Amino acid sequence: MAKAATIEAPRRAGREKAPAPSQPARSPWILGWWQDLLLFVATPLLLLPLFSLIQIRWSAQDIYLFVGAFGAMGHHLPGMIRAYGDSALFDRFRIRFLVAPIVLLAVCIFCSVYGLKAIEVVAFTWGIWHGMMQTYGFCRIYDAKGAPGAAGRARTDLLLCFAWFGGAVVLSPLRMRSFLDLFYEGGGPAISSAALDAVRAAAFAAIVLVTLVFAWQHYRDWRAGRGVSAVKLWLLATSLAFWWYCNNGVTNILVGIALFEVFHDVQYLSIVWMYNRNRVERDPGIRGFLRFVFRRSGALIGLYVGLVFAYGALGLIAGGVPAEGVRQALLGLVTASALLHFYYDGFIWKVRESSTASSLGIAGSGEPAPARLLAVPWIRHATRWAVLLIPFTLLCLAQARGWSLPVLERRERVAQTFPTDAIAQLNLGKAFHEVGRLAEAGPAYEAAASLNPNLKDLDYYRGLLAGDLGDIATAEARYRSELARNPKSSDSETNLAGILLARGKPREARERYERSLAIKPDQILARKQLADLLCDEGEYARAIELYEAALKKQPDFSQAADGLARARALAKAR
Repeated sequence: MAKAATIEAPRRAGREKAPAPSQPARSPWILGWWQDLLLFVATPLLLLPLFSLIQIRWSAQDIYLFVGAFGAMGHHLPGMIRAYGDSALFDRFRIRFLVAPIVLLAVCIFCSVYGLKAIEVVAFTWGIWHGMMQTYGFCRIYDAKGAPGAAGRARTDLLLCFAWFGGAVVLSPLRMRSFLDLFYEGGGPAISSAALDAVRAAAFAAIVLVTLVFAWQHYRDWRAGRGVSAVKLWLLATSLAFWWYCNNGVTNILVGIALFEVFHDVQYLSIVWMYNRNRVERDPGIRGFLRFVFRRSGALIGLYVGLVFAYGALGLIAGGVPAEGVRQALLGLVTASALLHFYYDGFIWKVRESSTASSLGIAGSGEPAPARLLAVPWIRHATRWAVLLIPFTLLCLAQARGWSLPVLERRERVAQTFPTDAIAQLNLGKAFHEVGRLAEAGPAYEAAASLNPNLKDLDYYRGLLAGDLGDIATAEARYRSELARNPKSSDSETNLAGILLARGKPREARERYERSLAIKPDQILARKQLADLLCDEGEYARAIELYEAALKKQPDFSQAADGLARARALAKAR
């Protein structure tokens, strides 16, 4: 026993001579556990029940418009504030911050005014990339905070995000149908169903393969004691699952887009607020508006959110401007704001840079500087723009020269590619209807009805077809069915009123016309037909007012002009 004691004593003494250095425990969180869960990690779990309640009161279109304006556009503002309010950053990227807005604004307004869809294709694809890179950025932050020795996982994280974000879109009939519609309208060449099937198979294989590699690498690092950030894994699980649900698990893609947009905006606004507040507190050189807004104050958080909503209101106002040229210019401005946001965020928030890492509360991302194939910065930057501009230019030229697929052909291709998509079948029926091929429009409408009998506007178009075929009773039933599901269908109210008037029910017809105008005050056809009815009933003053309003909206509306002349003559002869 004594011998054992003499052996153990030196061991204890040895440990006492080399105590472990005392270091503060690293927090795996950005703000704190409950703040991170609320704002970054578990946000989808709160959004799903919230949106279920909201949909009881508002339609998918209303939700999409509100989120698209106040959320999607509004959250561009904080990045703009930093770009133009941080003097050190502005001096570093002065040329980009001065040239990019002028060029993008001019291009976006030109495309909007002349209807060139290539800019929308760019915004669609760049927006998906932007959302993916935000998730990847949070991965780098959490790895730097929770597992700083695991820099080698950065590329695997990026591949995982790319595979899941891209794959969810490619494998989503709803998203791909809308993308192909836009792509073909913008001058894109026809893509065979076989080619699309191959792309979908490759996307699925990439998801499986990259996920297995990701899991193997993290398991290997955990076994080797290199550390794994549990928060990052939870973030990836919720973000990727939510992105998949928003693209493939919803029945209305507008709701899916709005859902993920809110998640994206909450993450972005929160991390930018924290980042800028830290910059202001640590750097006395930050002055002016940036310092004023991002001081530590609860009231200024309200100001921050208010400014975001005010900026976002521009997007909502743009679509409601009556003057066509002004409206298109404003819509171009909205698109330019989005593209500038995507562009600026690509270089002003790099986690690998020490100043960015410091303001995020981390010592650095732990990433080695990646090897550059193009070492000269301006060549590298120009190459990235070329990757975007070459296909954009080709699409613009194709559409401008009239090489876009005809409407009916592109609708047929999309419907053949997505035979189980109700909207694709409805769009095919509308295309047949517009060219007068009524016998083929009917089966397409019925195919849409078999896939989704509650599809918005379906019964309106079925009623329109029945009316064109002379089946007035069926047309009336279809319009009433549409209004039962969609009480805000101004067109259905107008057409139903016309049928009621033809069947000798002027009082009910008048009520329907008035209801149509209450829903959509600039409904030209409702104004003209109600004016005809009032003129027949001797209410010339109101009839003249409605004719004039219709002509103000559409000066070449000859029937309204004839009706106005008649109403004035009758009023004068009274």
